Amino acid sequence: MKSLGPAFNRMWGASLLTNLADGVLIAAAPLLAVTLTKNPVLISLLSALVMLPWLLFAIPIGAIVDRVDRRFLLAGANATRFVIAALIALLIATNSITIYWLFLATFLIGICEVTADTTAQSLIPQILDKSQFEKGNSKLQISETVVQGFVGTPLSGFLYAIAIYIPFIANSLGFLVAAVLAASIPAKFLRDLRMESSEKEKPDFLAEMKFGITYLYNEKALLRLVLTTASIGFCYSMSTSTIVLFILHELNLTPSLFGIALAIQASGAILGGFIAPRLSTTFGRSKVMATCIFISSLITLLQGLAPNIYVFVALATIASFTISNWNILLMSTYQSVIPGHLFGRIHGTRRTLVWGLMPFGSLLGGFIAKGGLRLPLLIGGTIATVIALFSLRFLLHVGQSPAKEALVNE
Repeated sequence: MKSLGPAFNRMWGASLLTNLADGVLIAAAPLLAVTLTKNPVLISLLSALVMLPWLLFAIPIGAIVDRVDRRFLLAGANATRFVIAALIALLIATNSITIYWLFLATFLIGICEVTADTTAQSLIPQILDKSQFEKGNSKLQISETVVQGFVGTPLSGFLYAIAIYIPFIANSLGFLVAAVLAASIPAKFLRDLRMESSEKEKPDFLAEMKFGITYLYNEKALLRLVLTTASIGFCYSMSTSTIVLFILHELNLTPSLFGIALAIQASGAILGGFIAPRLSTTFGRSKVMATCIFISSLITLLQGLAPNIYVFVALATIASFTISNWNILLMSTYQSVIPGHLFGRIHGTRRTLVWGLMPFGSLLGGFIAKGGLRLPLLIGGTIATVIALFSLRFLLHVGQSPAKEALVNE
């Protein structure tokens, strides 16, 4: 396989390590949380704080990314995550950790994640030729799923069984090495970017934000797609915010096997990543999208009825497969609908709306779970299924029709 160059290789190396660290954190943080509190509202708040930075900071961070040395911004985000994870490990080791310290750490790490993800996505067009975009993005996506889901997450459960603080030490070291790799990305790519930026007047941030909102409002097909995605995403967040309590206390899974359960589910996402383009070619993008979002919503409801961990994991694996297909084809649809020269601003506005609603869904799920740990899955899954069902007619055509509308408007 032909190399994509030293700049990409170092960014990819940093991505592998951050995804390894993220995988460890995905399992370790909720396991730590349930030792600090059994309150489902507080557990759901942990999930909410992971996503809240996307609502508060996605747009301003996007503007910052266009104004600074992206190499050092990426390195700085990872270095900050290293410090935060190390401090959490220290607090655990000294018996000083509380759920509120964990909340603060989660929120700060979430801000760093918004920064790192936005920066890394913005670096791709500057370190690869257009002919290499699909190859580079595919490499990053598959490696992210494999390393995070099949290495970091199950490893975290075993490390947690040895000592609660060990996963956070491993987590912090992964971020540290990732920061070094990001800082070592060849500077010549970034120097070219700064030269291009210095020749142009920097756009006004408020005007950019207003433009993104106005454009999204005026493009009705695009707006409906975003609102459909946001509403179903809200239901999914409501359904899964207390999932760790459901799995451990309702389905009686041993904590050390929690990471293994998550890893099995990830296999569905990997298969979906490989097969989505073929399904789209065979059946049509719109049909696959509509089918997958309906099935994943229905499965969320069925998970609330799962009698044991085996049925639950089997259903979750199928759901991961369908959601992976939906996400890949949805992004392809957005890339068809949104003109390339406007993509950054519109995409930032869309992501703020879709991901920004998720913290509120998580909190609502926590309050619902006070009445029973199955209720968030049952209620969220039911609402999502109804939304998906009523959106089927629209979704069956959205893969093609919005793109045509966008071309007419252009």
